[in-house]
Amino acid sequence: MAENVSFVPYQFERFPEDEMLRRSIDFLERMSNRRTVREFSDEPIPSEILDNAIATAGTAPSGANKQPWHFCVITDPEIKKKIREAAETEEKENYERRYSEEMKKDLSKFETNFVKEYLTTAPALIVVFRESYKVVDGVRYKNYYVNESVGIATGMMIAALHNAGLATLTHTPNPMRFLNDILNRPQNETPIVLMPIGYPAEGAKVPDINRKPLDEIMSRF
Repeated sequence: MAENVSFVPYQFERFPEDEMLRRSIDFLERMSNRRTVREFSDEPIPSEILDNAIATAGTAPSGANKQPWHFCVITDPEIKKKIREAAETEEKENYERRYSEEMKKDLSKFETNFVKEYLTTAPALIVVFRESYKVVDGVRYKNYYVNESVGIATGMMIAALHNAGLATLTHTPNPMRFLNDILNRPQNETPIVLMPIGYPAEGAKVPDINRKPLDEIMSRF
């Protein structure tokens, strides 16, 4: 399956340093307002924005350019209902039996539980699958740095959705194999995140939290 790759000139646009700084500040300010939302409006959202956000995710770097990801967009109310029912079943088990006391204590301040109303309220869900390996004509081929590649793509998608004016939530019920069954995805794919997408509900609230300051998350050498 190996393919020869040709090389072409890189069309790179260089900006003056003052514009580079302005762009970096503008983007930082925009992303600093991003928050995880659990209260969604059911107002429809433009499908083209979801398409563009996923297309943006598809520009992410990946090991050997294998692009080991697949994104499922769900707007059908019946499918969203099935996903919510299955997710709540797993989450109930998590809260009652699987989560450690320490984890439940850490989660308690956010007032979360196994009820996931946003899975049916939000107008769209996006499920991100990682492709552990590729199968072509019955032959199995390796993918490389799958977790890293899919994580980068997912982050780029979240940034694109927020930049467009939509709210998101990264929901990770575990195990999530029920999503393969509901969405008819092959066994070489594993769901890693289930994301409600939409506008925040009127009066929506988010936890009053702070991000770590730069000097705690960066070292300079």
